[in-house]
Parts: sequence; C-alpha cells; structure tokens
Amino acid sequence: MAPALIRLALRRVSREVRYVRPVPFGRATGLVRDVYRGLERDFGMLAPPVALHSPSPAVLAASWVMLRESLVAAGDTGRADREVVASLVSRANSCPYCVEVHGMALDSLGRSSVASAIAAGETVPDPLAGALSATARAELTAVAFTFHYLNRVVSVFLGPSPLPSSVPDSARARAKAVLGRFLRPVEDASPGVSVDLLPPGSRDFSWASGNPVVADAFSRASLVFDSVGISPVVRDVVFRHLSTWDGSPPGLSRAWVDGVDDPVARLALVVAKAPYQVDDALVAGAGLGDRELVELVGWASFTAAAHRVSRTSIRKAA
Repeated sequence: MAPALIRLALRRVSREVRYVRPVPFGRATGLVRDVYRGLERDFGMLAPPVALHSPSPAVLAASWVMLRESLVAAGDTGRADREVVASLVSRANSCPYCVEVHGMALDSLGRSSVASAIAAGETVPDPLAGALSATARAELTAVAFTFHYLNRVVSVFLGPSPLPSSVPDSARARAKAVLGRFLRPVEDASPGVSVDLLPPGSRDFSWASGNPVVADAFSRASLVFDSVGISPVVRDVVFRHLSTWDGSPPGLSRAWVDGVDDPVARLALVVAKAPYQVDDALVAGAGLGDRELVELVGWASFTAAAHRVSRTSIRKAA
C-alpha cells in the first residue's frame, strides 16, 4: 500500500473524472467503503478507473471484482504476463490512459523494454498465444475481458493520462516511476477474496471453465450488469449491432451511428464499439444522472467485452 501522504494525493485524483462525481473516500459507506478499502489494500491505490463507478455501488463492486480476480489475485500466471495482456488489449482499444498505467506496472516489474515496445506500437509476444493450462488461459482471458471493459469506461470518463493535469512535463517521468512502484503485486492477494461483495450469478462463460474462482467472479459481475435498468430498446440496438461486429473500428466519423434515433441507445452503442468517439454532446444528449450514466456505460462496456472475448475464444478453438 502507498505511504499515507501519497495515498491521500491519489484519492484526490478522482476529482479529474468527467461527467460524474465519484464518492469521496472520506464519505464512503457500506459497499462503496468496502470496495475502496480493498482497492487500496490489494491494488495499491484508489484507482480512478474503478472509483469512478461509485455513483452505482453494485457496478463499482462488479468492476473491482473483475479487476482483482483477473489482474491482482495470485494464480498460475505471473503479474508481468497479465500486465502485458492488459497493455496489448488497451493499445488495441486506443486507450492511452490504460497503456500508460500498465506500462508503469511493467516498468516496476523489470519489463521496461516490453512496455516501451507496446507504447510504440511494436509487436511483442502475446502471453495468450502460447500453450497454456486451462487455468492459466482462463486467468489471462479474464484479464483481456476486464480491460475490454475498463478501456471503454476509461475512454468515457477519464483523460488520456493517469497523471493529474497539474503535473508538469518535467516531473512526469519521476511521477510515473513512483506510481509504478505502488502497482507491484501484493504478497497475500488470495484468489476469491472479493467475490462475496456480489451475490452469486448463474451465467457460465465457457472461456472461464478452467478456473472456478474466475468463473464465479465473472458470473457474479454479469448478474449486476444484467440487473441494471437498461431499457429493452437500448439492449436491442446494442445486441443487434454487436451480433455482426468483428471488433474492427467503425471509422473516424460517427456517421455509422446516425441511424440510431434514441440518444441513450446511441451513447450505449458508441461506448460499445468506439468509446473514444464519446464526447460532451453525446453524453449531454442522453440526459442521464450520475448513477444512470455509470450503469449505462458499464452495461455497454461489459456487453462489448463479453462479445469480444467470446469471438476471440471461438477463433482460438477453431
């Protein structure tokens, strides 16, 4: 865990979240407080990509359960390989914030050359491409799923860098090195510790069958997203468009979404397929409060992540 002064500074970074107001650490109660404490204990800091979910406590808990049980918890795969997967997915999804965060983590783990290569767009070995046990493959696929989810959320609510805008260019390298040290693995991150934050789910993810803890964590998270108040119209639009989507970027303009009349459905679809195209006008047009916006973005991101991972798993099995 970060020293007290740095921990307090990191808590204030959440003030840079766009469109919603996260619950401040000192005012957190109940489930939000439990997630915040787990974040600082097991992830090293109150990470804004998770904390920004706090207007919806259940979605906050789901995001943390996915992150902890995929990236943080001990398992058959090492943290460095998981960070490589997180970085590669983040690069593919055009999420510079996440590429930078997980580059810091790779630097702290002695994989600076890999981090630099990923940031530069170069080819590096994908840990998911090799021969893996069923347990290891489930762990790394869970990381990919989590970052297909988080990349979308981050693209909507956060800027291009995890460092506060107040940090001058001359201090950025030092600040990144300091933050990277707090992203190192903790020694006692036992698998499954976070899952009881959520009720049991019933959805089975075939890619997770080799790891019962991962399967349980993502089933519970799925129940949360299935339960949020997304209208049938929005669900139908997103499901219909994703059913024929191969994951390719839809284009530089938003002309591809012009045929969607409902503003909430339009926002959900852009989050799912091209979250980097979300802008102030699109969010304002949806007219949602903080909780509703977090839940819509979370649902669209989870739905897209499930689609991307299922297609990838099918291709690898073929």
